[in-house]
Amino acid sequence: MGVENCVFCRIVAGEIPAEVVHRDEEVLAFQDLSPQAPVHILIIPRRHVPSLAELDDDDGDLAGRLLLVARQVARDQGVEANGFRLVANTGADGGQSVDHLHFHLLGGRSLGWPPG
Repeated sequence: MGVENCVFCRIVAGEIPAEVVHRDEEVLAFQDLSPQAPVHILIIPRRHVPSLAELDDDDGDLAGRLLLVARQVARDQGVEANGFRLVANTGADGGQSVDHLHFHLLGGRSLGWPPG
């Protein structure tokens, strides 16, 4: 799938509406349309990166920024104190359904293990 057909790139461009909870120059975070927990936020780089496996060695700052935004969103959503889960599905066997790097931040209830 090309960037022009990427649903997350279209959200970043404002072509598809989303309930945004965080926006900065590098990262966008928004409510998942099909939440699997009381808090379910997607955290994505604004630049198209197909998956975690395709981050470049030069993308350390971006990777760090994504994690720092996840921490801040967890605080803002009120799940930091009791705990939350951060998941990056990667590739077909990992369950990745949108070919744009994204983290799922899940919280607001006890999350079981193993997840899959």
